[in-house]
Amino acid sequence: MNILRFITAGSVDDGKSTLIGRLLYDSKSILADQLEVLEQQSKNKNEDGVDLAILTDGLRAEREQGITIDVAYRYFSTPKRKFIIADAPGHIQYTRNMITGASNSDLIIILVDARNGVTEQTRRHSIIASLLNISEVVVAVNKMDLVGYSEDVFSAIKKEYEQIAQRLGLKSVHYFPISAFVGDNIVNTTQAMPWYKGSSLLDFLEAVEINKNSYQKPRFQVQYVIRPQTEALHDYRGYAGEIISGIYHKGDPIVILPGGASTTISKIERNGEEVAQAQAGDPVVIHIEDDIDISRGDYFVNEDFDKPSESQEAEAIVCWMDKRSLQEGNKYLLQQRSRLVKVIVKEITYKIDVNTLEQQADVESIKLNEIAKIRIKAATPLVYDSFAENPPMGSAILIDETSNATVGALMLE
Repeated sequence: MNILRFITAGSVDDGKSTLIGRLLYDSKSILADQLEVLEQQSKNKNEDGVDLAILTDGLRAEREQGITIDVAYRYFSTPKRKFIIADAPGHIQYTRNMITGASNSDLIIILVDARNGVTEQTRRHSIIASLLNISEVVVAVNKMDLVGYSEDVFSAIKKEYEQIAQRLGLKSVHYFPISAFVGDNIVNTTQAMPWYKGSSLLDFLEAVEINKNSYQKPRFQVQYVIRPQTEALHDYRGYAGEIISGIYHKGDPIVILPGGASTTISKIERNGEEVAQAQAGDPVVIHIEDDIDISRGDYFVNEDFDKPSESQEAEAIVCWMDKRSLQEGNKYLLQQRSRLVKVIVKEITYKIDVNTLEQQADVESIKLNEIAKIRIKAATPLVYDSFAENPPMGSAILIDETSNATVGALMLE
């Protein structure tokens, strides 16, 4: 049984937490003791006598204010599939939390309040979905019960979003008219909207096929150099990490990056046993024929395939997450999985206007939650594939050296 990871996003009070609560409640994924507590804590009760939103509002401040602050994760399963749900906050100041949840998601459900239509947050979250290469986008037009289940309202919102999807290059977009509060078209289809001929949201989530990263060029990054230096393992030297993409075999000729030293794989260990090959996602220990100076963060790439980019300068799309603005000349630490490098922002190429989706040039700074394209220069060469081709090799974060806080999410080009 495969797992579908998805995130709910949208503006404040669009019903994200209620939608997840409805999925859990109607699919009988809530235990009896959980239901009893839910009934006791409920303030905004529906016809079933419960407030479904508090199933995901785990923080006390969230329950008191009736909002989502942090990303809440919930797990449930049906006979057809297992699900991991990320409930992202809708407030603009918590956009950074939404990016965190979206970065590990296969699918995004963007909720739109039928009364308000497409908003700035709808566009912002759609841009983020586009930048993160989320392959499947669901637009759930919620609170249809508050607009009389109007087909015209749904059609107008769908038409407006189709223009956004076209501008952003979102190829697989699906539209559902729903009411999370009532339960229309969530687990079961409803008679309240006879004009809608599609499936329920859960039926779609159970059936949708996700195209996983099919990048075939072998990429491996060293996370730890293993040197026990014991009497039994006096000469043992292995390089531990997870294979990022492709397949590695014993005997493969490889190049160590940055630097370019060449060698051959002499042994691959997985789960403490020697194997002939290992593939993307496998945690392994790789041994090589030659004694080469290799450190945490270095890459092993197969010599028979195209090498990744290796340069001190790179362009990237950044989602800015800090209250202090991003400006040209600012210095940060760039973390790319296990590799940490000092960088300086050489240029802000443009900023994306969230409302018009236009590129604005001649920008002096990037503020909290804004999205821009920048050019950076690193103290030592960066090794990367473009995010569009190979997301695990093209993603990175910017870290403030003083506070050690993450201030930006990068997608390298």
